[in-house]
Amino acid sequence: MPAGSSPKRERQYEHIKDSELEQGASEDRAEEIAARTVNKERARAGESKTASRSSIEDMSSGERGGRRSGKGARGPTYDQLYNDAKQRGIDGRSDMNKEQLQRALDEKK
Repeated sequence: MPAGSSPKRERQYEHIKDSELEQGASEDRAEEIAARTVNKERARAGESKTASRSSIEDMSSGERGGRRSGKGARGPTYDQLYNDAKQRGIDGRSDMNKEQLQRALDEKK
C-alpha cells in the first residue's frame, strides 16, 4: 500500500488479499489484485494524485463483481487467453484463435 493510505484502505487491502488467498491465489497474485483494486477505488474517490481515465470512468470494482473474471457462460475472453499464453511462453499464440488458445493452455497445464 502507498504511504499515507487511510486505515480504511489498509483494511480493504487486507480483506481482498485474504479473500484471494482463500480462493487459491498465490501470495504475489493476491497482493497484486488487492493493490490494484484498492488503488482503483482510491482513484475513483479522488484520494490519489494521479488516476487513469479507465480508473475513473469505468465501473467500480464492487459494481463489476466478477463480470470480467472470465468465468461466465463463454469463459475467458480472447485477450485473457492470449495474455495467459504469453505468460506461459506458448509459441504461435498470435496466429491462434480463441479455441486454439484455450486448447494450448489446457495442454500446457
